[in-house]
Amino acid sequence: MKDYFKEQPTKEGFFGPYGGSFLPEHLQQEMDRITDAYYSISKSHQFISELRSIRKHFQGRPTPVYFAKTLSDELGGRIYLKREDLNHTGAHKLNHCMGEGLLAKYMGKKKLIAETGAGQHGVALATAAAYFGLECEIHMGEVDMKKEHPNVVRMRLLGAEVVPVTAGLKTLKEAVDSAFQAYLEDPVNSIYCIGSVVGPHPFPMMVRDFQRVVGIEAKEQFYEMTGEMPDNVVACVGGGSNAMGIFSAFLEEEDTTLYGVEPAGRALTKGEHAATMTYGRPGLIHGFKCYLLQDDEGNPDPVYSIASGLDYPGVGPEHSMFKDQGKVVYTTAGDSEALEAFYTLSRKEGIIPALESAHALAFAMKLARERPRSSILVNLSGRGDKDIDFIVENYGLGG
Repeated sequence: MKDYFKEQPTKEGFFGPYGGSFLPEHLQQEMDRITDAYYSISKSHQFISELRSIRKHFQGRPTPVYFAKTLSDELGGRIYLKREDLNHTGAHKLNHCMGEGLLAKYMGKKKLIAETGAGQHGVALATAAAYFGLECEIHMGEVDMKKEHPNVVRMRLLGAEVVPVTAGLKTLKEAVDSAFQAYLEDPVNSIYCIGSVVGPHPFPMMVRDFQRVVGIEAKEQFYEMTGEMPDNVVACVGGGSNAMGIFSAFLEEEDTTLYGVEPAGRALTKGEHAATMTYGRPGLIHGFKCYLLQDDEGNPDPVYSIASGLDYPGVGPEHSMFKDQGKVVYTTAGDSEALEAFYTLSRKEGIIPALESAHALAFAMKLARERPRSSILVNLSGRGDKDIDFIVENYGLGG
């Protein structure tokens, strides 16, 4: 396993044919500086010790694995939840944001810039900026700002400037475009802290490495609880950071099947879903190559999901490689299934999940019905506080 993470990606940032860095020369020079800093700084004892201390004393790690007994008894299969919703700020995003913020501090950067969809990455980065005493600028589509208003308030309370994005569909893809533009204006004093395992090298590698803590903890915790490895590991996939975090620990477990769950949205027609791995083909977006929902000219298709953190037309390059290799089974869950899972976990277990995580849970519930003797470990990547106003306003309190 150790060899895999040393070998992937290549020096140029490729996972098989995916990834790389397709940027203008002046920006590529800055990316090369970030890559050099990551390899030299983040592997040092001082950096690792400081990050471990932050994870333990500030983030509240390790987060627990929880056996969802009521849900399991009802469905048949044994469902376990890796409780990333209990990580400080309510999602897995802080795992890489504190790492990126610490790297920025060591590099002498003054400002953190990022996009956000559901707002969890924005909140996490604003938290990191406050912790390290840095400025923070978050770009967010106007549609998502309305859907995820509680997170907009949280970002502003934490001192971040939230920039509304009014172009195109006013969601995640446009927020990435806008944040990249802002970063281009001053790449020397700022750093673009990408919110998933996407973007040009070194970000897919960096975010994966910082998120590996989820899988390392979960594997040890699950074995301690059960004396074996899980039969199945399930995580939602938008860009793919939470999935990569938990999958990373189980890549060599031959008896464990990995499932990445994409958003099927309202319908499997163009503009009504964001199931990139299921319906996309290789293409270029935001400076890297991956599976992409695109038109005949290679332009990204419009996408949609009830979960603002999943409506991205691309996906992480490492996920793209895993699809080709068959290492991960990529499947889908639609809006209605995610909503049912959202309400069910809230009522049955007293845990309100993020809509993103509810996609993974929806598939896990289906799997539990089909395989009543199997164990299913779900990465519950975030909590649903951010979603409750939107859900209650549009769908009510559930049955």
